[in-house]
Amino acid sequence: MEVKVTTRKRPSLGCWLVLLALATPLVIIAGENGSSTHITVSGVFFSLVVLLLAAKIGGELFERLGQPSVLGELLFGIILGNLTLFGYTGLEAIKTHPGIAFAAEVGVILLLFEVGLESNLNGLLDVGKSAVFVAILGITAPMLLGYWVSSIFLPASTWYVHLFVGATLTATSVGITARVLKDLGRMSARESRIILGAAVLDDVLGLIVLAVVTGIAGSVTSVGAVPAVTVQPILLIFSKAIAFLFVAVLLGRYLAGKVLHFGTRFRIRGVPVVLTLCYCFVVSGLSEVVGLAPIVGAFAAGLVLDKTYYQGYRKPGRYLNSVKLEDILSPISSVLIPVFFVLIGLRVNLESLFSIPVLQFASFLCIAAILGKQICSLGVLDKGVNRIVVGIGMIPRGEVGLIFAGIGVATLSAGKPIFDSETFSAVIVMVMVTTLITPPLLTKFFPAISEES
Repeated sequence: MEVKVTTRKRPSLGCWLVLLALATPLVIIAGENGSSTHITVSGVFFSLVVLLLAAKIGGELFERLGQPSVLGELLFGIILGNLTLFGYTGLEAIKTHPGIAFAAEVGVILLLFEVGLESNLNGLLDVGKSAVFVAILGITAPMLLGYWVSSIFLPASTWYVHLFVGATLTATSVGITARVLKDLGRMSARESRIILGAAVLDDVLGLIVLAVVTGIAGSVTSVGAVPAVTVQPILLIFSKAIAFLFVAVLLGRYLAGKVLHFGTRFRIRGVPVVLTLCYCFVVSGLSEVVGLAPIVGAFAAGLVLDKTYYQGYRKPGRYLNSVKLEDILSPISSVLIPVFFVLIGLRVNLESLFSIPVLQFASFLCIAAILGKQICSLGVLDKGVNRIVVGIGMIPRGEVGLIFAGIGVATLSAGKPIFDSETFSAVIVMVMVTTLITPPLLTKFFPAISEES
């Protein structure tokens, strides 16, 4: 008996053009229901439709081009955010609307929660010396280079602004590199294990650096005031971050299983999703209570969850521990996470990139970001490992770099954002360039092999 296997076809480009045509009047309606300074409730709903459609259309187009979908979401956000260049200001109120900002905040928390879920805690503790040294150099080298470049191009800014610019260069996108390595059939190679282990450690150390830098910049209360460079407050924030991550992981291992097991007594639907989200939000909230960014708590919350905690929950015909935990959150995260990336794009001012100094700043940031991650490959101690491949694998900043940039423009220091529009735009260019160049470079220096071989 012959069994026909049907494959789902991707929608044609014409379908996306129809969606764009449908979205166009919504953009106009969203603008008519608000002004450049105010937006109505109906305007919020219409604006969310526009943002979500832009995210999905941009993500689909970039996926077809073999690039990460996050870049498409970011690019379409940039396009929508700069319609003012053509005289349209209807979407200006979205950039600062508290409702849209809250949706994006929840989205970024879910994103870091998923990054934690995808990170193997046991593997993190057993990555080997090479991965540890690569991660440490992957933090220090880009940060020092970023500080140096920022101090040259932003001489009027204070030292903590340069420090924050350097901090944005420390992040590494685990997801983008992992996807490329998987496509190449190289996940089991020593280079890949070092890259992925170092990238996860890089994220942990990067979040700690972010907590320290944000704490320093946030302590400035008046214009012109410069925080004294003293070791005590820096050590306090650093110790707080380390202690919080340690306690959150330790207690989470003990409590998460018990709480989720208790949930199996309920007969109503959606209990696993509700308990998982509540756990994520509680740890994120506690993170802010102790003076750290909520995303630090979200990452810690994701680190400790395990499939076995869900073995008591059943879906029709299967236990929940047979599916990825990310799939449980997918219906929510696939809506809120793109809002964050599109909103980041909305806040990019293309006019600032028309300035030669800003373009020069962005170019040197890109060089510093790439060079810094090549320096980190010197931490590889194993013989026979291609250090160039390790350095390339650590280059992409991706979604983590966008999170750092978003915090830089959202965190107030002396009543002003740490990043002005020019600095923010330059950092976004750096994130996009480092993310775009990684897949072709990895393919060139790390040729694909078949799974059979």
